Amino acid sequence: MTIASSTKLPLDWEVIIFMVFIHVASLFAFLPSTFSWSAVGLAIFLHWVTGGLGVTLGWHRLVTHRSFQTPKWLEYFLVFCGTLSLQGGPIWWVGLHRHHHLYSDQDVDHHDSCKGFWWSHMGWMMRDVPAEAEIPRFTKDIADDRFYQFLDKYFFQIQVAFAILLFAIGGLPFLFWGVFVRLVLVYHTTWFVNSATHKFGYRTYESGDRSTNCWWVALLAYGEGWHNNHHAFQYSARHGLKWWEIDATWMMIQVLQKLGLAWKIKLIEEPASGAQ
Repeated sequence: MTIASSTKLPLDWEVIIFMVFIHVASLFAFLPSTFSWSAVGLAIFLHWVTGGLGVTLGWHRLVTHRSFQTPKWLEYFLVFCGTLSLQGGPIWWVGLHRHHHLYSDQDVDHHDSCKGFWWSHMGWMMRDVPAEAEIPRFTKDIADDRFYQFLDKYFFQIQVAFAILLFAIGGLPFLFWGVFVRLVLVYHTTWFVNSATHKFGYRTYESGDRSTNCWWVALLAYGEGWHNNHHAFQYSARHGLKWWEIDATWMMIQVLQKLGLAWKIKLIEEPASGAQ
């Protein structure tokens, strides 16, 4: 797929309308009637639960790359937290991410950074995604799991139920901050890994694509910003390989290990010969 052909893909109006709605709705959180500091704290906490524990620790390092193992109940909990990020179902997300690693920054990569910052950040979602046809090929290890199937089928309904729960607990402030603001923040945190860490920063390893290590994305995305390291050693549980490359998700894995809840942790034992 070239830049020209990607712009000819049919627009996905369902996604476009949804994204406009979420972003516009988040602005209402700043009205006096929907603002409270407890709601802001809730949004920050849920950003960590859904984006940090769910997407980064659960969907990405645990399930997509199997960089460590946990008890099945903990895996299911982390995957459920990721489902609350409303980034699609876990089977869909894992399949597309594995596809991205195989074809990173090639024409068939659905968020190929060679097509520009906007495309890799969120433009690709506004159109049909041909890579979806290959999801079954990349998810044979989880596709038959009934829990994963349930989350993949009902991820939107789960978010609606979660929104009702937050409204029941804290009214409109909890609804707007805990759902709309939190989703916008989690979305762009995740998308910066697709866009900014293929454009800004430095390269330590020759990884065969344009991935970079970007410190500010690493801080926002719990260590995911050390993206060049990750693309060079995608099965490593630790992405921040230098002492100063802060990796919050690796710290979470270490805590789980001390509690006996993480084992068979895959790490880089010595520097690669491709280091620059």
